[in-house]
Amino acid sequence: MISLTLLAAWQGTSTTYALDETHSSGNNASATYSGLSEADALSIEQIQAVQAFKTRWTLKSIQFFSSTRSTGNIYPSLVAVLDTGIDKDHNELMGRVVADISFVEGAGADDINGHGTAIAGIIAADESDGSDVTGIAPESRLLNVKVADDTGRCQISALAKGIIWAVDRGADVINISIEIPDTTADLNEAVNYAWDNGAVIVAAAGNSGNTVVVYPAGHEKCLAVTAIRENGALAPLSNYGDWVDAAAPGFKIYSLSPGNGYGYRYGTSFAAAHISGLAARLFSMVTDVNGDGKLNDEVRQAIEAGCN
Repeated sequence: MISLTLLAAWQGTSTTYALDETHSSGNNASATYSGLSEADALSIEQIQAVQAFKTRWTLKSIQFFSSTRSTGNIYPSLVAVLDTGIDKDHNELMGRVVADISFVEGAGADDINGHGTAIAGIIAADESDGSDVTGIAPESRLLNVKVADDTGRCQISALAKGIIWAVDRGADVINISIEIPDTTADLNEAVNYAWDNGAVIVAAAGNSGNTVVVYPAGHEKCLAVTAIRENGALAPLSNYGDWVDAAAPGFKIYSLSPGNGYGYRYGTSFAAAHISGLAARLFSMVTDVNGDGKLNDEVRQAIEAGCN
């Protein structure tokens, strides 16, 4: 049994070796998607149900799901996946994608690369066919927002547009498993727009194995997520530091691939997906404590309350 450990800051060191999940970009106008580790389970004092959250590393059987499903109060959160696209015809994602769009010039929203489909699987896969993949929030609905091309390259302008599009369609959670070396005014405005309209943005902290801040994870309105291994140690190449908000599984994560396939993934990309799934579930559990008419601040507070 693994309990999800959230870390306000990971101060450790990482082992460096090549992982083929990471793709580099040539300039500041492009970004790389983050591929690295896997997540655990959580203990949040404010929400007792999360204290019962249990999982094995491959997420095959999660007692938390059955206990919360029995209440009949699960809200089907809308989660936007800003990535390389999603294979919405995958057996375990059928009916999950409610809208899609591509901000990649000359490309549709299909996922040729596979990165986005793996992210979607961690968040929302339905294991009813007896497979080994269970999403953290299988009741959630997905927005497929293709902002990265089939090699994983992403233009910052496309990312900013994708965030705004997702917010305007009611996204509760926005998963961004993409790292950019610096930010822009447009990206900052998009992130602020998302937060001000009640969305939680979860972003990968990157896979350079150092403390250098990347974006949009480094934005104060984003939850920056690094990756850990099954033993709780920082996963290889995962970024760390006091700017990181949480850590979740990101090493040898079994998830979906296009064409009804499956495979293992590594990186902070997949750690972020675990936190996005958790955030999606928390929207059903928190209440508007401060009366501002939104729940994203309570969801973020609940996640951060579980940080060590």
